[in-house]
This record gives sequence, structure tokens and C-alpha cells, in this order.
Amino acid sequence: MRSVEISRVFRFVPCVCRSVWSHCCLAGLGLLALLPPAIAAENPSPELALSFRPVQADVEYERVDKADYAKCKVEVERQGKASGWIVFGPEGQILRRFWDTNGDNVVDQWRYYDRGYEVYRDVDSNFNNKVDQSRWMNTAGTRWGLDTNEDGKIDEWKVISAEEATREAILAMATGDARRLTLVLVNADDLARLGLTPELSKTMLANVANVPETMRTRLSQSKTIRQGTKWIRFDSSMLMPYAIPADEGKATQDLHLYENVMAIVETGEQTGFVQIGEMIRVGDVWKLTQIPAPIDGDTLQITDGGVLMQPTMASANPAMAGTSDISPEVRQLLTNLQDLDGKAPTPQASSAELAQYNSRRVDILRGLLAASKTEEERTQWLTQMIDGLAAAVQTGKYAEGVRQLASIENDLKKQRPTSDLIPYTAYRRLLAEYTVKLQSSITDNTERETMQAWWLEQLQEFVTTYPKANDASDALLQLAITEEFSGQADNAQKWYTQLATAHASTEAGARAQGALKRMTLEGKPFSLKGNGLDGKPIDVASYRGKVVLVIFWATWCQPCTEDLPQIRAMYDQYRAKGFEIVGVNLDTQRELVAPYIAQHGNNWAHIAQNAGLEGNVAVEFGIISVPTMFLVDQKGVVVNNSAAVEDLKETLPKLLP
Repeated sequence: MRSVEISRVFRFVPCVCRSVWSHCCLAGLGLLALLPPAIAAENPSPELALSFRPVQADVEYERVDKADYAKCKVEVERQGKASGWIVFGPEGQILRRFWDTNGDNVVDQWRYYDRGYEVYRDVDSNFNNKVDQSRWMNTAGTRWGLDTNEDGKIDEWKVISAEEATREAILAMATGDARRLTLVLVNADDLARLGLTPELSKTMLANVANVPETMRTRLSQSKTIRQGTKWIRFDSSMLMPYAIPADEGKATQDLHLYENVMAIVETGEQTGFVQIGEMIRVGDVWKLTQIPAPIDGDTLQITDGGVLMQPTMASANPAMAGTSDISPEVRQLLTNLQDLDGKAPTPQASSAELAQYNSRRVDILRGLLAASKTEEERTQWLTQMIDGLAAAVQTGKYAEGVRQLASIENDLKKQRPTSDLIPYTAYRRLLAEYTVKLQSSITDNTERETMQAWWLEQLQEFVTTYPKANDASDALLQLAITEEFSGQADNAQKWYTQLATAHASTEAGARAQGALKRMTLEGKPFSLKGNGLDGKPIDVASYRGKVVLVIFWATWCQPCTEDLPQIRAMYDQYRAKGFEIVGVNLDTQRELVAPYIAQHGNNWAHIAQNAGLEGNVAVEFGIISVPTMFLVDQKGVVVNNSAAVEDLKETLPKLLP
């Protein structure tokens, strides 16, 4: 048996670990399996056991007030050769576990819990009494960091999701920690592991060079990220990552990536956006391919794809180099396009810089279009030109893109009158023009109403002219939503019906069917089931005999938070009379939910919808905004399908006298 003083169980010695009470000092707690019964019975006090802290600072775990320490207890547990102590809270919930996994009588794992889930674990994997791994799990996410030099700082990520990688990047920027940011940026080893071509590797490494200097420059010009800025959520133009097959010639193995990623952040009471750009998966780790760029002002930068998402001509595939007949002219144009995109303007660039970039890009694409030998190639380059111009207009600094899109649309009508690219261009020109109008100065309600009327008129004209176009479903959804928000329920239902009928197989069509169901719920029996935040099934039917308020909500929804105090007050007032609440949480980042509930006290049952507004329940009821609330009576019939707080104040006393 290892010689360790028994007194170490009850005292702390300063160590090199970063936490307030270091884990290496907890080694004495490992004397469990082989201690004589009389000594093993002398469990440490709850106060001692609960004084330990995770090595990493940003861990949300359950804590207990010192006044409740007397209600806690510490017990010995054994499993095979492993042994340890388990700490129970005042309500019998697990708070901590301290484990000796290899039977050497020294603790090598420190586990922290929140509401019964293990959310974080420090690990001494080489059994030298120093933490070298930190893991977040269950409701806290998927991060797994390695501390190779055992100094209390993560040196490498073994596992991290795309969402968590953006969170790390934002926190690194907010604290000015270039080292922390570097850990989630691609490096030469990553690109070599993926087998990227030398040309792509060179471009990508240039985008992540000079991290400290670039970070300082961007922060000095921005009000979006400051000390104390919080990461709110991950956003992308795509619901799931793309796959680029190896035979496309960009790498020796399949690539998985997100495009046009944004991070939504909060500084004080202000919400802002940070452009993350393209992200790529390296093993179980997601990496950023450029240094984050805070976006200041009211406009968003939507890039035309990252380095890897740039289309390539089939004949430009290196795997086909032996049979390729690319002309020197086309090869030079492709090189010019790649070089230009590698130096794309940042969100802070001037309008002149953005105009110069887009003009140059259009010129190159026109050259590729002219040199194309097949209709497929011509469509590819023309589509990229259209998308690039539409994205440039979205930045708020390139209104000229609207005129260029209109010119392309007119040319297509003359040269290819039956081409599917005509409605494709027309819809993007329409969206671009609407963006420019939104960004112009609107001084009164009359101007706002005039613009809204113009928008509805343009959408109606589009769906009438191009009823079978791919974008018609989105245009119909825009029409229906705009009318519904304007209080024109009959018009909204007309457009939802047309969408659900003509485009039933599309995502927009499914949402329209749900919206029609939602808008006609009153007076009908209500049915809703799903899994709760803890994974257990929840069925609203089980509340039959009670009045039930169903709330679709999310942590990022400010009106949801503003309504909560009044809803909680009504819950406390009427619960004993038979009032219950079931939440439908639409957060895509599950780790945000438990801390929010702990802070705001909405401790009723919640159905979890990890896909957010794209989840099956949200689509089933056509949810287009949050909060959306349904009030269901004791018989299970909907009495209000769009309840507000004031409606509840009026209706609950009638249903629950």
C-alpha cells in the first residue's frame, strides 16, 4: 500500500495546479479500497469534499449553499478494483464522485454533476497526481481537452464540436487569448492529415497566420467583442455539414465542413454577430479556417463560400490531370479566382474595397463563362456569379449588385428564355433589392408601409410568373409569414394553403401545413408528445383534467425572458387549482438550457427540440416565432392558439375559478 499520510485527507497543501484546491492534493482521498474499516469509515466531511473545484474555469456544475452542507453526505463506493467517494446533495442528488480507477489507492478522476448528470471530469490518465485531461459531457457538451504539460491549460482538443469551437474562439477573442484561439484554428498538421492539395493548404494557412496581430487589429476596430462578451449560439447558412468527396481532388480523403458560419454574441445588453466563415472537421475536432471577424453596424457579411467550397470545373480535377485539356487561359483564370478569394475583404473593409473585389471577381467569372465548353460549366460559373453578387449586396456596401443582377436576368431572358436560371436570378435580385430598401433610412410609418406593400407585390408577382420555380416555395412562405405578422390571417392562410398544396414535398410546404394546423387549432383536441430535457417521454395528454399552457421558447428569445416573471406568478397562483405548463425548448445548444432554467425559474416540464425551429414539433405546428403559446382546457381542447400574457390573465380565472 502506498505510503500517504492519513492526515492529508483533512488538509490541503499548495500545489502547481490552477484550481483553488488542487486535485493533486486530493490524492489522499484515494485511500479507500485498502484502508482498515475503522479508518475507511472516517469519510471526509461534505464541506471538505465540496470545496474542490474543476481545473478549468468555465464549468457549470451544481453547487450547494454552506448552510445546507449538513444535509449532504459522503459515502464510499466500490466497483471491482475501482473505488471512490460519492457526494450526495440535500435532496439525495449526486454532486461529486472522486474515483481511483486503477486500484492504486490514489484518486485519478474528479467528477462534477448538475441535476443528476455528470457534466465535467478531470482525469489523471498517467497516474502521477496531476490532471492531464478535462472532459465536458452530457448537458455540458462534448469537449475533451488534453493538458500535455499538466499546467492547468488545455494544449490540444481531442474532441470538440463545431458549435463549441466557435464558443472557444469567441471567448479567446473576448479575453485576448491568442493561444486559446490558435487551438481551434487549422494548422499545417491538420491539413497534412486531411491530405489537402499544396495550393489549398497554402491559402488556408495564410488565412490563419499572425493570430495575435490580426486579433488585436480586429478587436481594436470593433465594439462587438469586448471583455465580458458572451457566446450565445452558433448559426450557419446550412443545417448540417457538407461533404466534399476525395475524388473531387481537393484532398486525399473526404472532407466535412460548414460554410458561412456566424457566432451570435452578447456584450452587456447588446447582441452582435461575428463572422466565423468556413469550418472543417479534423477527426473528432472541428476547426476554424480563418480568424473570426466581428461585424459592427447593422449589416451582416455573407461570404460566397470559403476556400474549400469554391466550385471546380470537372476537368480541373487533379485526379483527371492525365486526360485534362484545360487551356492555359482557363488555368490562369482559375488561379486568379483562387488568389482573389484568398484575399477577400473583411467585414470592416470600405465600400470601395468591396466594390473593387466584386468587380474583379465578376470579370474573372465572365472570363471562365466565355471559356466554358459545356452548358454544365457555363451554368456553374454563372450561378456562382449570381450568388456572389447577391451575397455582396447583403453586406450593405454593394448596392451596385442589384443593377448587375438585373442585367444578368435580362440577358438570360434574351439568350436563354427557357432557362431555370431566369427565376433563380430574379428571386435573388428581388431579395437583394429588398435588402437595399431595408438598409435605407426609413423615417415614418408611411414609408415603412409603402415598402412593405412593395415587397408583398413583388413576391406575388414572382409566384405568379414562376409558380413552379424552386424558389417559389420560399417566396410563398415569405408572403404567408409577412401577412400573418401584419395581422392578415385570411391572406396568410390563403398563401399557406397554396404553398402546402403546390409544394407539399418541400420543407417550406411542410411548415405551411403546420402553420395551417396551428391557425385552426382553437376548439380542437390537442395532442403533443416528445422527449424531455432528461430524455424521458412527455405527453400533454397525461395532463388531462388540468388547464395546460404550452410554450414554444428558447434561451435566445428576449420576449420569452421578459414574459417569464408574469407567467411564473400565474403558475404559482393557479397551480394548486389545476394549472400546468409544458415548455417546448427550441435551443440547438442544449448546454444553455439548464443554466437558464436555474436562473429564471421556469422549472416546469420541457420537451427538447435540439433542431430548433427546424425540429419536428416546430414544423408540425408551423412555428415561425417565439414565444408561441397554446392554452388547452381541462378536456384537452385548445381555447387559444396564440395566447399572450394578457390573454392568460383574462382566461385563467374563468377556467380555474
